[in-house]
Amino acid sequence: MSKKIMVVDDEPDTVDLVKLVLETEGFEVITAYSGSECLMKLDEEKPDAVLLDIMMPEMDGWEVFKKIKEKHRELPVAMLTVRNQDIDKMLGLHVLKADDYITKPFGRKDLVERVKKMVEP
Repeated sequence: MSKKIMVVDDEPDTVDLVKLVLETEGFEVITAYSGSECLMKLDEEKPDAVLLDIMMPEMDGWEVFKKIKEKHRELPVAMLTVRNQDIDKMLGLHVLKADDYITKPFGRKDLVERVKKMVEP
C-alpha cells in the first residue's frame, strides 16, 4: 500500500512539481493550497506525512503546524520553504520540532529520500 503525502503550498507550480515527483516514486499525493484547506482535509484524508510551506496568506505554516500537532501529535510534518536562514531552520527543527526542514529549490532525489525517511519505519 502506498504512503499518502499531503502537500500544502499556496503556489500551484510548487504543488504540481512536488506531486509529480512523489507520484512517480509511488506515493499517493493529496494537495491543499492553504492552511485552512489542509486542516479541513486532515481528518478525512489521513495522510502519512505533510509537507508544509511556511509563507502562505491568511494562516502561515507555523500556525498550521501548531494546529496539526495539537490534534495529530504523531503525524510527521516537514516544512517545505524558501526560508533558508539558519534562524528559520533552528526555529522549525529545534523549537517547533518539525520532522524535517526542506528548502526550495530542492533536488528531486533529496526530496524523495527525505519523504521516505519520514514515512518508512
